[in-house]
Amino acid sequence: MDNVDEDELLVERVAALDLGKAALEACVRVPHDSRPGRRMQEVRGFATTTPALIGMADWFRTCGVHRVVMESTSDYWKGVYYLLETAGFDCWLVNAREVKNVPGRPKTNKLDAIWLAKVAERGMCRPSLVHPKPIRQLRDLTRYRRTLIRDRGREMQRVEKLLEDAQIKLSSVVSDLFGVSGRAMMHAHIAGQRNPKVLPAMAKGRMRTKTIALQEALTGFFTDHHATILATMLDNIDRLGVQITDLDAKIELAIAPSPTRSTNSTPSPESASPPPKN
Repeated sequence: MDNVDEDELLVERVAALDLGKAALEACVRVPHDSRPGRRMQEVRGFATTTPALIGMADWFRTCGVHRVVMESTSDYWKGVYYLLETAGFDCWLVNAREVKNVPGRPKTNKLDAIWLAKVAERGMCRPSLVHPKPIRQLRDLTRYRRTLIRDRGREMQRVEKLLEDAQIKLSSVVSDLFGVSGRAMMHAHIAGQRNPKVLPAMAKGRMRTKTIALQEALTGFFTDHHATILATMLDNIDRLGVQITDLDAKIELAIAPSPTRSTNSTPSPESASPPPKN
């Protein structure tokens, strides 16, 4: 390791990372073995594959590193952060924009890792909030659920546009195109029943009072070509609905109280102390 001066030191053993997609630079700064007031530093390059990161963690552990600092660069930090966090290191994710404003930042990656280590050991940066693993997993579930809901909504819009292309004005009459009545009529179109005088009989509830309006709305030129596309669209909507329901169950499970915590918080009658006798 190289010898360097020690000045206003707050963290004795620190590592800093300059992250890239396929590789990173890691700088370790620790006290000198035999010269008080001096520090040693070493920079090594690692791939961002899991085996390489495990090797880096072993090196940090050998050097006695406790805190590892890295910038929030794209999404590259996540795998590195989570692995080192699991390995027991005190990981700090620092805001790249805030760190950039600290004077003296070099241009090259190797010097950048050294500079970030110096900033970290002198307490010149602060960590950003990184949620605990259960919260991160819950956020992943809820975000993906929103994505699926958006995709289902877009597919529903495509269905309406397809019906408009066939001059089928069903959405102008039914309150919910994908309700029981609307679904029944669309599936009938797919199956080959396209007679506007027959289709209104499939209406349910209050829709039965709109026979004339339905006959007019269902008079169009729906073809087998439309039926092929509509069947695929409805299958996609149903598939997305199943996936959303599955995610709902997983989200409910993630936010449910821990059975252990609930058990520990309420003593059982057998374990409770008997009331004192008078």
